[in-house]
Amino acid sequence: MSAHAPDPKRWLVLLAVMLAFLPVVLDMTILHVAVPSLTQALNASGTEVLWIIDIYPLLMAGLLVPMGTLSDQVGNRRILLTGLTLFAAASTWAAFAQSATALIAARVCLALGGSMIMPCVLGLIRKTFEEEGERAMALGLWGTVGAAGAAVGPLIGGALLEQFWWGSVFLINVPIMLIVAPTCWLLLPRIEQTTPGKWPIGQALLLIVGMISVVYAIKAGFGAKHPLSVVALILTFGIAILTLFARKQLRATAPMLDLSLLSHPTIVAGLMMAIVASGALAGVELTLAQELQYVLAKTPLQAGLFMIPIMAAAALGGPVAGYLSNRFGLRRVASLSLLISGAALLFLAQSDFHQPGALVPLALAVLGLTLSIGLTASSIAIMGAIEASKGGAAGALEATGYELGTGLGIAFFGMFMSGVFSRAIDLPDTLPSALAAQAAQTIGDVYIVANQLGPEQAEALIEAGKTAFSQTHSVLLTTSAIVIATLAVVVFIIIARDHRSPVTSQH
Repeated sequence: MSAHAPDPKRWLVLLAVMLAFLPVVLDMTILHVAVPSLTQALNASGTEVLWIIDIYPLLMAGLLVPMGTLSDQVGNRRILLTGLTLFAAASTWAAFAQSATALIAARVCLALGGSMIMPCVLGLIRKTFEEEGERAMALGLWGTVGAAGAAVGPLIGGALLEQFWWGSVFLINVPIMLIVAPTCWLLLPRIEQTTPGKWPIGQALLLIVGMISVVYAIKAGFGAKHPLSVVALILTFGIAILTLFARKQLRATAPMLDLSLLSHPTIVAGLMMAIVASGALAGVELTLAQELQYVLAKTPLQAGLFMIPIMAAAALGGPVAGYLSNRFGLRRVASLSLLISGAALLFLAQSDFHQPGALVPLALAVLGLTLSIGLTASSIAIMGAIEASKGGAAGALEATGYELGTGLGIAFFGMFMSGVFSRAIDLPDTLPSALAAQAAQTIGDVYIVANQLGPEQAEALIEAGKTAFSQTHSVLLTTSAIVIATLAVVVFIIIARDHRSPVTSQH
């Protein structure tokens, strides 16, 4: 496709890649509603639950960059179709997992498939849409599909859990793939412009090992399950590995990740928005899903319905961000959307979810809309700053920001939640010490321990857990509000004052 002759089938290509992106997004949000059910069914500890959720975005964050590079070298179509097939197979495995360990292993394979899909989607959009206005609109529509998938995820998950076992939230991906894979096979171009070079799998492994080590150290540190010296050693090891990875990228003639892209302030701002906003959104959704089911005793379907405002409003953020960024400039749109989302979080932190009224759903909608605008603005910034031949690598860089943000958000929210919860809970005096130690970890552990107690003792423990979790949820949302408001100021400072439109190509 020439830059002077737009592909006449470009909107059909966009349709195909958006359909491919849908199951990956659906898988992320469906699981949040299923957490209480699978926790009880698999008797999973708080740490195991966090790894079940977290291993997916963390591995994707490490694999997206090499998969983006590989897709540029081999072709987006081939890698995308392979990823879709693997994703379907891993979904079947996850659905029938009999233990927390097996489910974590299945999630590893899901991450591998998802990491093939994500960069190909953004890379194909970048290669297909050369004109900046059309590209901004295409990215906005892509964001809409992603947000819409996220919106219906909790609702579909809740409806499935009303009728079936927790594994159905994974099995739903299989019929979706039966539609998506043939559609992509038919619509995606068979001839692509590729870039030569070697696939640096060794560097990819360095990135994965470094990130997993750092996150494991964070989890171990908060969990207080290892001596401080061991935690410090793991953390140091992870940082050293990541430093080695960065040095190899800077010295390589054909790096897996072109770190020179980070010299552009707008790209740095875009990555910061992607990491923080996606982390906050994932953490808030996970916290909310547990609050609704554990504390408010809602069914999974009721929890999914309660969460519709945040997801449905997020579905509008894509096209709105594309339009507003073209009209008013990325700087104003990005910083103001983040500032408003921080205010919405602060309001939710002080709200009573037992009596939500109209204001809580409204605040959830405002939060979903503004965070979605911020995430799409980050896409416009990053994808607009590179040439088409590097579309896969740049797409991987951006998607890495999303997944890293999601992984770190879940890790920090989960560990911070556990730390605050253990200090807030007032355990019954009659509870045996071993059971008390387990119950003090998470609200899920409270229910697991309660199943081993008599009716009166179990009721007292559950009430203590509910009270402690409500306090924990308030602290978490307040902290998130402060972080996002700070990011709004930082983004406003970093992005150039004269930036009035999506970032133009540097080439």
